[in-house]
Amino acid sequence: MSLTLLALISFISSFIIARAFTTISGGRGVLMIFGFHIHHFWYGTILLAIGGWLGITFDEERIVRLAAVIYGAGGGLIGDEVGLLLTFGNYWTGITYTIVIIFVAFVSAVILFMLYSKAISAEIKGFTRSRASFYFGIILAVVSIAFLTTRNSLIARISTVTTIAALIIIVLYVAQRIRTRH
Repeated sequence: MSLTLLALISFISSFIIARAFTTISGGRGVLMIFGFHIHHFWYGTILLAIGGWLGITFDEERIVRLAAVIYGAGGGLIGDEVGLLLTFGNYWTGITYTIVIIFVAFVSAVILFMLYSKAISAEIKGFTRSRASFYFGIILAVVSIAFLTTRNSLIARISTVTTIAALIIIVLYVAQRIRTRH
């Protein structure tokens, strides 16, 4: 198992355990020192520091794997309190789940790309050489352009990005066809 996957699994597990513990305890299982509520954000920060330090200090596989797990667990504890940190007090805000889901999806995609980059590259090259890519590019461009004039700025931005992506697909296909003819 790759170190990035270990860290991601540790991140997700830590987030779920912290959220479950807080939910079950009703927020009453907190550490108070001199009247200050010590949030598990601080434990996460310490774990990130320890995991990072172990990861860059040692070259032994067992220690580096442990470092990945510790680092991921620290990130999960921080991720659990991201809503609290952003809103300055609302632990239960929905932004926490949104940010964690976006983070997990992004990191998962990066991990998959890293693991399968050769196969993905071969598939993309095969796709850009086929007429299907040209037709897909045309359809994507037509549909995207139809939404460019919307009053919703988010939809307009997404349409702009997908229109550009469609044009890139079309250009890659045409360039590939020109190259193979010469």
